[in-house]
Amino acid sequence: MSPLKPYLLALLSGVSLTFAYAPFNAWPVTFLATAVALRQLAGIPHQGFRLGWLFGLGWFGAGISWVHVSIADFGGLPLIASVGLMLLLCGYLALYPAIAFYCLKRAFPPRLWPLALPFLWFVTEWLRSWMLSGFPWLSLGYSQIDSPLGGWAPLIGESGITALIIALSAALACWPLRQKPVAVAALFTICFSSGWVANQRNWTQAADTHEVAMVQGNIAQSLRWVPEQDGPTMEKYRRLTQPLWSSDLIVWPEAAIPRVEPLAQEFLRSLDQEAVEHNSALISGIVNYNMESREVWNNLLVLGKQSPDNPHPGYHYFHNNRYAKHHLLPIGEFVPFEDWLRPLAPLFDLPMSSFSRGDFQQTNLLANGIRLAPAICFEIAFPGQLAANVHDDTDMIITVSNDAWFGHSHGPAQHLQIARMRAKELGKPVIRATNNGISAFIDARGDIIARLPQFEAATLSAPLTSTLGHTPFRNWGMLATLLLTLSLFLCAMLLEHNPLSKSGKATQAE
Repeated sequence: MSPLKPYLLALLSGVSLTFAYAPFNAWPVTFLATAVALRQLAGIPHQGFRLGWLFGLGWFGAGISWVHVSIADFGGLPLIASVGLMLLLCGYLALYPAIAFYCLKRAFPPRLWPLALPFLWFVTEWLRSWMLSGFPWLSLGYSQIDSPLGGWAPLIGESGITALIIALSAALACWPLRQKPVAVAALFTICFSSGWVANQRNWTQAADTHEVAMVQGNIAQSLRWVPEQDGPTMEKYRRLTQPLWSSDLIVWPEAAIPRVEPLAQEFLRSLDQEAVEHNSALISGIVNYNMESREVWNNLLVLGKQSPDNPHPGYHYFHNNRYAKHHLLPIGEFVPFEDWLRPLAPLFDLPMSSFSRGDFQQTNLLANGIRLAPAICFEIAFPGQLAANVHDDTDMIITVSNDAWFGHSHGPAQHLQIARMRAKELGKPVIRATNNGISAFIDARGDIIARLPQFEAATLSAPLTSTLGHTPFRNWGMLATLLLTLSLFLCAMLLEHNPLSKSGKATQAE
């Protein structure tokens, strides 16, 4: 066998993982691809880091190729530079599976990998979600939203499902089927059947049903911050909203109002009054630039009817029924080392790329009596932050975005898949309003109720049922997964260092 073959297979197995996620949704690929990579790792004498890095390079290089669309189309860089930046990002992300593979190969024999790897993977994925502000995209568990394992989401969340995937894939790769077919089959059967059973239960209780509508303006990204387009954009959203005023709540997407809030006062007061006259509420994204402090926030604010107890407090600048984005997007919303990077290329000097950060935990938005936990764009990928903002009286989740940056790539479909996982984890319906798609209503089980086609200016209305109570994941967070994977890891350590197992270990194929 060629010495390069294991590394090539690891790279290709990482590439194939793209088909496990939306829009392809071939979820069995996750197990096969991961098992193939682990099988190659078991077959080489060393260089676990290199093989893991190649697996990660394929995984992220194909899976987040949509990042190149935004760099190439809006970054103002030549092709070779945009490809270089894309490879730099993917090479960085590939370090995390490389570290997990290296530690696994160095510390444990293959027979113990199903016990040891879930914890190592959990730790490296946690680091990936935190380092350099975090980029937890394409975590393996998202691929299982429509598989039987998806039923585990309200219990252990996406991170727990990822741990199950790793354990099952390692067993498939490292426990030879000709020797232990019953053990492998039993492990798959238990995990899948228990997930199916868990999926039959509603972990939160249905409450009130509200008529909710959203507007998808489909404003070209190149026009969003052109001053001459402010008026036409705002009037387009207002015109599309006119048939929707009978709804309890209307949602516009991220920064749908392209004029900074202090300069949009007249428009906002008029829109607020119109919502009150129709006994409705409207939530919109807007950029708030405080002229005095020179701080900028990516905001969601509520207009119109607030609640039966306080039906019309009236809009005024900096009113407290708003949300400020906490988890800012690197380059797009803040530029690290900006004194050095901003002069280099237009990519590092995009409009609206110096935002201030909102608090990690904020009061829910209150619109027409509906309490909504907000997440703006990228924040929906951070389950801990969203869970911290789902309070005892939270009815729904609202997430707004502008995925026009990613064109016709598979990025928006992956973004919608992440929103579906948050709904299932937390047992709350999700309103997802975007500029050009994919806008959708998602129920508390993570199923799409209704959606709009991409790249069309359109509106959508649907009845959405709020829920009461919390899922076990909302109460435990990732603690359950941490304790479970750590317990398995400690078992692997004990087995590896148990003198009684040495003779048996020596006789098994590594």
